[in-house]
Amino acid sequence: MIGPLQMQAFCKACGNILDLTIAEIFTEAAVSLTQYYDQPLRCFTFGDFQLVPTVEEFEEILGCPLGGRNLYLFSGFLPSLSKITIVVRDSARELDRVKQTRNGVVGLPRKYLEGKARDMANQEEWVPFMDVLALLIFGVVLFPNVDSLVDLAAIDAFLAYHHSKESPVVAILADLFDTFDRGARRVAHGSSSACPLFVYGWFRTYSNKT
Repeated sequence: MIGPLQMQAFCKACGNILDLTIAEIFTEAAVSLTQYYDQPLRCFTFGDFQLVPTVEEFEEILGCPLGGRNLYLFSGFLPSLSKITIVVRDSARELDRVKQTRNGVVGLPRKYLEGKARDMANQEEWVPFMDVLALLIFGVVLFPNVDSLVDLAAIDAFLAYHHSKESPVVAILADLFDTFDRGARRVAHGSSSACPLFVYGWFRTYSNKT
C-alpha cells in the first residue's frame, strides 16, 4: 500500500492531480452545468453573470504553475509504443498486443494500466508505480476521451510533462472548450451532453472562493 512518503513524492512531482480522483462529484449537478455553456462566447452564463475558466485557475487546481515551463501543444503525431515502454515497463510487442481501437481512437485499456500499477505497488516499485498512476490520471481525468481507454493523445501529453516538463494546463483548457463546443452542438440537436469532471472541479473551486 502506498505510504505517506510515496504520496509526498507523488505530489511533489505531479502537483494536485491526485486530488481530482477523490473529489466528490454530483453527476446531476455536473451535467446541468452544460446548459449554461454559451458556445459563441465560450463561457458559462448565469443570467447576466458570466464565468470563464482561466489558465491561472487551472494552474491552481492542478498545483502546476507554468513558471519557466514550456507549453505542451499536441504536435499531431501520436507517441510510438517504444516511448511508452519506458513508463509502463513492458515491451513494445506486449503494448502492441494489448492496445485497442474504439471509435477511431487508439489507446491502452485502463484495466491493463491499473493492473501494471497494482503489480508495481505489490513489489514496492514506487517510482514506476507513481509514473503509471500519473499516466492513468492524465488519461482518465485530465484528457478523458473514450471510457475505459487511455488514448495515445493523452499519453503523449503525459510523456511531454514527464520527460520534458512541459505544462499541460493550456492544452487541458483547450480540450475542455472543445468538449463543451461538441456538447453544445449535441444539445442543440436534442441529444444529452456531459460535463467533464475537471470543469465541475473548477466550478466547485470557484464557488468555494465566493
